[in-house]
Amino acid sequence: MCDKKRLEDFDHGQLLGRTVLVRADLNLPMQDGEIADDHRLVASLPTLSFLREAGARVILLSHLGRPNARPSRVYSLEPVAERLAELLSSDVEFVADPIGRGQPLSADLVMLENTRFLSGEMDNASDLAESWAELGELFVNDAFGTAHRAHASTAGLADAMRAKGGEAVAGLLMARELHFFRRAMSEPKHPFVGILGGAKISGKIDVISSLLQRVDRLLIGGAMANTFFQAMGLSTGASLVEDDFVPVARDLLQKSGDKLLLPVDCIVAKELREGAPHRVVASSAIRHDDMALDIGPETATTFRNVIDSAQTILWNGPMGVFETPPFGVGTIDLAHSVADVCDRGALVVVGGGDSARAADLSGVTSRLTHVSSGGGASLAFLAGKTLPGVHSLSDKE
Repeated sequence: MCDKKRLEDFDHGQLLGRTVLVRADLNLPMQDGEIADDHRLVASLPTLSFLREAGARVILLSHLGRPNARPSRVYSLEPVAERLAELLSSDVEFVADPIGRGQPLSADLVMLENTRFLSGEMDNASDLAESWAELGELFVNDAFGTAHRAHASTAGLADAMRAKGGEAVAGLLMARELHFFRRAMSEPKHPFVGILGGAKISGKIDVISSLLQRVDRLLIGGAMANTFFQAMGLSTGASLVEDDFVPVARDLLQKSGDKLLLPVDCIVAKELREGAPHRVVASSAIRHDDMALDIGPETATTFRNVIDSAQTILWNGPMGVFETPPFGVGTIDLAHSVADVCDRGALVVVGGGDSARAADLSGVTSRLTHVSSGGGASLAFLAGKTLPGVHSLSDKE
């Protein structure tokens, strides 16, 4: 990130009177046409405020959901524009056309309709990117949540803006995300502990391989631990297992030495439902009709002891089905463990998605160094992959 330009590199005088295109990640969860959670919108406010205080005109772009290039009220950004106006106590001009055709776009803050209403967005169509680039003089990418994808409104727009002589820079949120992930991955203080959970190992193989080269210990929980159990020859009963990835798990176990730490006990049940009868069993004692749905108390204690000595922690993924009581106890316990060590000065970076929701549910978000806004992007970064949304930005001189 240090070789890319940031919005913070500009002083107010350089932005006064300029029209700036901002790509934010306003893909908010909606329920019955209402915003269910506005965390991502709130996270975009510092960049918007910075630009408006500098006297710039802002044209805001984002996607919402997966409308498959079919305009629909269900996926309209109009409710998001209304909520943004409330948060800013200011007018927000909503334009129903995703590329602003037929309107002068003269307001101080304009939000265009869902970029994914256009067929060329996800294909990174150059003509679409060029149409957006013609609307302004500077492009700010603040959408870390989409940085791992090369879409027309992200990487394509950055390329088009630079091609016409303008600049493409990282917004305040994007810069903050990259700063903390870079610190954790490139400049960690030791002991460095990685924590991975979630349902599947298949989406995190590259992350596991990357972290094993850097961390002192790697704690594995969630249903993905079941695939490792099967690779060890243990019974996993009716638990979720990715059979095709058992050989991969076996190879990772062989390569990891004593770095990789798996649950020694589990919370199991016959069915996944709130309040289902459950019991604690050793990881080696899962019955044929058991589902492993959370880490057990002995594992929580073992993980806590490892976490207590950490100076750097990267956490991505819950330890169980945390949304369904009583199978969130292990995740909540872990969330408090990482918050406690952060209180004592450790750097704690939490990947987006389920782990961010788990931190919020546990009431520890404000105690953590950084909670990411992008699940897929954070996984790509941790795996060492190039993020197109960052790679396409202007280089520092």
